Amino acid sequence: MSNVDNMNAAMAIPPILRLAFRPLFLGGTLFSIIAICWWAYFWVAPFDWQPYGGPIWWHGHEMLFGFGSAIVVGFLLTAVQSWTGVPGVKGNKLAVLAGAWLLGRLLIAFGATLPGWIVAVGDLSFLLLGAIAMAYPVVKAKQWRNLMFVPILLVLMLLNGASHWGALTDNALVALHSLHGATLLIALVITIIGGRVIPFFTANASGYTRLPNIGWLDGLSIGSIIALVIVAFIGFSSIPASLLAVLSLVAAVSNGWRFLRWGISYTLNTPLLWSLHFSYLFIPVGMIALFLFSVGLISNISIVLHCFTVGAMGGMILAMISRVTLGHTGRKLEPPKLMTLGYIFILIAAAVRVVLPALIPSLANWGILGAAVLWAAAYGIYLFYYGPMLISTRADGRPG
Repeated sequence: MSNVDNMNAAMAIPPILRLAFRPLFLGGTLFSIIAICWWAYFWVAPFDWQPYGGPIWWHGHEMLFGFGSAIVVGFLLTAVQSWTGVPGVKGNKLAVLAGAWLLGRLLIAFGATLPGWIVAVGDLSFLLLGAIAMAYPVVKAKQWRNLMFVPILLVLMLLNGASHWGALTDNALVALHSLHGATLLIALVITIIGGRVIPFFTANASGYTRLPNIGWLDGLSIGSIIALVIVAFIGFSSIPASLLAVLSLVAAVSNGWRFLRWGISYTLNTPLLWSLHFSYLFIPVGMIALFLFSVGLISNISIVLHCFTVGAMGGMILAMISRVTLGHTGRKLEPPKLMTLGYIFILIAAAVRVVLPALIPSLANWGILGAAVLWAAAYGIYLFYYGPMLISTRADGRPG
């Protein structure tokens, strides 16, 4: 097939199915708004609602595996095309992948009366297909450096499977620990991707001279979080407090040191950059909170985990997808001015969700409600401006 035929075939694909970021960013962000608003409403005004797995499991699972996994897979399957030069998944194959993600959300939302294994298999299919789609271009291009994302997606799938097993067998600890492990695994993905892109983007867009990586520091920051993924799955309270203290302190110091070498002072006039930096900052902050939990100064592990989920995950995802969407739809890296407010909202949401319950437990419900409103506003701004970009052709007329 000639280049012209390839171009015509690519242009014949509906825009929403031309690259993985399009349906998965759109679906993931819209779903996050619906899920977080529903949860906040239920939390502050409880009513008779018994979803598959129970309300608490549903909230944790769907924000991690419904929202987080969609964005992670969408980003990786888009980036791997640039990394390897192998065309990304698109067209009917992408429709199947996005359909598997949607099927999981529908089964979990409305499948409480179905056999549990049907719900679990339907939900797990998305990450399995995502891992296969990630492996193909990496193996074809023999770009082994990026193969690590395949086992990460498979481990995320296994944690999802364990969470389902815990929910189906009424083993609350397994269900809960699986979600904790997934939280730390997504923090690991942010650590790896952040270490690649944040200093690179900062150096390209400012007067900052990128400092060379320190191999042992990168290894320590990533390795300590890998260890904490295992600890989280075992149970934070199931290991010696001294070991948890050491691991969390090493993760805090190494990731904080890494962060300080990325030139944040050069980004303060560029929202597209400082949003990345301040979101990543919640990784070492979350590790400090985990250290305080290990020594008994924070009693509620939920406060710690929301540093990673609302702060690092929510903030980094918003910053990255607003950049990726512009670049991969053929637009200049100049986000709408109101997007800056979105970045501010999501960072404040993290602070409210973590600080208010920690300092004034009696106001915890207000912290949850306030964070939900700010999250919905932040991602609502993204959808308002970027939704039309995701469903239309590239601004430069190219396929993709």
